[in-house]
Amino acid sequence: MRKATDIQFLRLSNDVGKRAIALGNHPFGAVLVAPDNETVLLTQCNIDTVNHAESTLARIAASNFTADYLWTCTLYTAVEPCCMCAGTIYWANIGRVVYGMSETRLLECTGNHHENPTMTLSAATVFAHGQKNITLVGPVEEVEEETLRLQQAFWQTRK
Repeated sequence: MRKATDIQFLRLSNDVGKRAIALGNHPFGAVLVAPDNETVLLTQCNIDTVNHAESTLARIAASNFTADYLWTCTLYTAVEPCCMCAGTIYWANIGRVVYGMSETRLLECTGNHHENPTMTLSAATVFAHGQKNITLVGPVEEVEEETLRLQQAFWQTRK
């Protein structure tokens, strides 16, 4: 049951990433789901290089929900949160993060692109240096290839 729910919301995060493209932004999206594992609380697409989908969503969530409540929520994102986003998720107190494709795979798509100079610092490393036991799930094989195709299609147009 949990795996099917994870896949459903990861696919929704890709749909939010497509919305970002339609708005002229990079193809990243994030979804915050309530503790009931059904209710979508927030969706957020990428805005720009310092307002990523995950960090923007985490800041909005932290200003609208209590830290205790957020600890029981799940943030879904098609691509592993970068170190900036992982740090923001940590400080927002979101207790579970699920991603479809690793930051390392994203680097394969973007290369040394000036619009997305991807860092090789995993979310797991960021979370491991904190004092909270945030659950991190990913990459999720069932959505990894479709996420990769979306990213490849976008970044090939930006070279």
